Amino acid sequence: MDLREKKTVRNIQNAFLKLRAKKPLERITVRELVELAEVGKSTFYLHYKDVYDLSERMQEEVIQKIYDGIKWSEVFLENPSQFMQEVFQNFEKYFGLTDILFSGRQYYVLAHYVDQGAKEYLFRKFPDLREDAEYNIRLSYHIQGGFYAYIENHEKFGHEKAMEILYGMAKENSWSGML
Repeated sequence: MDLREKKTVRNIQNAFLKLRAKKPLERITVRELVELAEVGKSTFYLHYKDVYDLSERMQEEVIQKIYDGIKWSEVFLENPSQFMQEVFQNFEKYFGLTDILFSGRQYYVLAHYVDQGAKEYLFRKFPDLREDAEYNIRLSYHIQGGFYAYIENHEKFGHEKAMEILYGMAKENSWSGML
């Protein structure tokens, strides 16, 4: 992708974020998006099928950035608590972006994306675990359970307390016996 094309995509994405911050995904039209991005409809359609495709790609990109920020892949195998801490710390870096991209009805797909991102990240490093039912279920339980527990409780008890308890729970559920 050349520099001009990168700038066009960035303009489209920035315009999308401005609109998405104000209204639900279902109410954003390509027409208003291209007007705000100052590009033509045909230019938009060169890069995306529709606003849902744009949203999904941006969601996937931010989740990938979260996992790319984890320092070492073995951390989940050796120390699930440290893995959770790194996931949440990286998630916090992009909170403003995820808050916009996953607001409204999209909020409920965030846990799924985080879970799928963790699996893709870990299975690249440890492909033998891809077909391990117990590992997959435990991973989903920790990621999605931790995510929803945090979301439901961090405002009432505070971020630090919620994270302290989640880290403690991850320590209590060591996986060393099954790996």
